[in-house]
Amino acid sequence: MSDTFDPVRYSIITEKNPREIVMLRGSGCKWRRCKFCDYHLDFSRDKSANYALNRSALAHVDGRYGKLEVINSGSLMDLDQNTLTLIRDLCLEKQIRELHFECHWIHRNELPAYRAFFTDAGITVKIKIGVETFDAAFRERILGKGIDETDPAVIAAGFDEVCLLFGLTGQTVASMRGDIETGLAYFERVCVNLMVENSTSVKPDAAVLSDFMAQIYPLYRDDPRVDILLNNTDFGVGKDPNT
Repeated sequence: MSDTFDPVRYSIITEKNPREIVMLRGSGCKWRRCKFCDYHLDFSRDKSANYALNRSALAHVDGRYGKLEVINSGSLMDLDQNTLTLIRDLCLEKQIRELHFECHWIHRNELPAYRAFFTDAGITVKIKIGVETFDAAFRERILGKGIDETDPAVIAAGFDEVCLLFGLTGQTVASMRGDIETGLAYFERVCVNLMVENSTSVKPDAAVLSDFMAQIYPLYRDDPRVDILLNNTDFGVGKDPNT
């Protein structure tokens, strides 16, 4: 991220599955080839600096809902061990019983050990994967996600929740609704993100976004299993407090 960008790193989600959320910083996404993403720029190789920043963000957590979501610009494996230990200890101290993380497909075989680090302490872990769409050809050719699997059941086997990305040229009402329904069939929760303008060459398609708002959004806006982010900072983190 730009040196002038000082994002909000703690927020509270009061709608649909109320929870606290923190945006931490790690060593950086190991895939880093998604064509639509510049979130990966929020990283540092300095573990001590990351830990200090993460400790500051986590200091706001009070355990009010017993649930905490931890996001960073990659996967939970990109967080330093001191941060992971701090998260575990904080959950125990604040009686947080459910912990949510994000993870890229390439780390799927590492997940059992990371889950056990928390579940062995009695903390339930939910892992979210960014699939973006279940149209595998579109996903890899247009988005470059790096998921070498086409079967939603196989993808879902190691994960609990899924992120989808809408508002792109080539997507239709039928494809977007199909993606949500597939997500609901194979995962506990679905998080829909709408494409916003960023520094990448992938741009939002106004017509597709309009179709989503008119024909898809009304169907799922009140579904308790579907989070819909009309802007990628709607959860409250990632916003620049100076703007």
